[in-house]
Amino acid sequence: MRVRPSPGRVIAVTGGAAGIGRETAALLARGGARVALGDRDAEGVRATAAELPGSVAAFDLDVTDSASFAAFLAGVEDRWGPIDVLINNAGVMWAGGFADEPEAATAHQLDVNLHGVIRGVKLAAPAMRERGQGHIVTIASAASKLSPPGESTYAATKHGVYGYLNGVRAELRGSGVRISVIMPGVVDTELAAGTATGAARLLKPIDVARAVARVIERPRFEVTIPGYVGPLTRWTNALPQRARDVLHRLMVPDQVRSVAGTSLRQDYQSRNLTGTDTPETDTPETDTTPGTDAPGEEE
Repeated sequence: MRVRPSPGRVIAVTGGAAGIGRETAALLARGGARVALGDRDAEGVRATAAELPGSVAAFDLDVTDSASFAAFLAGVEDRWGPIDVLINNAGVMWAGGFADEPEAATAHQLDVNLHGVIRGVKLAAPAMRERGQGHIVTIASAASKLSPPGESTYAATKHGVYGYLNGVRAELRGSGVRISVIMPGVVDTELAAGTATGAARLLKPIDVARAVARVIERPRFEVTIPGYVGPLTRWTNALPQRARDVLHRLMVPDQVRSVAGTSLRQDYQSRNLTGTDTPETDTPETDTTPGTDAPGEEE
């Protein structure tokens, strides 16, 4: 996809050290935007900013801390002026049986995936509304609409993000502030390490980055990747419960079975969900489309 030039546009990206955040920053910076990357991985985000082309800057950011998020946004504005686009991208995911999920993992998913988005919107949107323009793009997940076994809390956070943004969008109608939610399937990043995907191809971070670039240029609320996931879920939800259950069993991978005993998953979860000293990079995603299981990773 050819990126339309966006000289001077100020774009802030959370979870920017790697994966979807990094790829999105690279694409937008090549289009002429000034891109601020925020991440808890201070060393990683600075290395990423140094490697990317164009105007890219690195900032410390912990999306679970309101003061840190406010400082990130203020730092971006001090450097380049008002933020035109905030991309809420940071996310973490536990995969496995609901009864086996540690309380710390549950709490961290809620704080990063849901509260982190809420923090970003509450901190960025009022200034955008006062200026009469701005755009908040959130990387959610296909799990916003469908809930794979083994991702119950993760899906709950993504359902929550979708519901929250729907309400905020209604409040901001006519203000000039746009709200968009991107819902990809499985993306080849660390977040989905060791999980399964369906018949849809395993997405790459660039697929999500391109969707972000398109929605910035032509704003709309909902974007699913692949595009047919949205219509498919709407059609499925119109069916009787029994038929819907059968289709979901065919469409949605069983992540409890998929991640059992996988060292990739155990390593990711021990570093990002049951510890306290590792960054939360990226946000996606878990495929909920029909087909056979295959290994995949997140953003």
